[in-house]
Amino acid sequence: MKNNAMVKALLRASIIAITASAWVCGSAETISQTGTLANPEDSVLINLSLVSDGSVTLQTYGFGGGTNAAGTVIAPGGFDPFVGIFAGTGSSAVFLNGTSDVLTNYSPGCPPAGAIAIGSIPGQCGDVNLLFPDLAAGTYTVLLSDAAYLPNAVFEASPGLLGDGFADLTGGVFQTCYDADDCNTDTANWALDITTSAGATPPPVPEPPAVELAGMGIAFAAAWIYRRSRRGGLIQGGTR
Repeated sequence: MKNNAMVKALLRASIIAITASAWVCGSAETISQTGTLANPEDSVLINLSLVSDGSVTLQTYGFGGGTNAAGTVIAPGGFDPFVGIFAGTGSSAVFLNGTSDVLTNYSPGCPPAGAIAIGSIPGQCGDVNLLFPDLAAGTYTVLLSDAAYLPNAVFEASPGLLGDGFADLTGGVFQTCYDADDCNTDTANWALDITTSAGATPPPVPEPPAVELAGMGIAFAAAWIYRRSRRGGLIQGGTR
């Protein structure tokens, strides 16, 4: 399976044009980033180097919109994201935790992000606020992808790796559904604030191109139990 060229192409993380701004407030530093995915099977890998022990918070704005830490107004209508952190870089980076609104460990980020209607159902949150309260100084990888393009590491009992690949449950479209009759067609836009009390140097940058993320072992099991609904049928996701 890993030698199949189509599988390798599916699991390759693309490099995306990213804009970033860094803002310091007291002892905390926030780096605001925005961008656009090439397709629902795309992902963003951001290297984060902490100069001391401290906390890291991931906050998205792309789905519901809002004003990020850089003061930029983010329009609503982007895809609902998955975000998480791996310790280290490259395929051997170890999964710490991550969430999206299709996982049972979903950590809503509204507010500060906005809540919008999904079909005829108002006031729905799809953005994420995820806190890592105690990370050691070192290098980490932040992953952002579509809520239904999930790293296989989420489902693994033992510590999973970035190189374990993805479960692709998107159906090839950016779409969020409350139920079968209430769906939004999302844009490919995303926005992410990374706030750390530890200081980050240098500012996060995209992972070098052609990072192979091999492995499909659990993808089919995950796809089998998946329902692209925000209520009911949610996939189990764990915290390391």
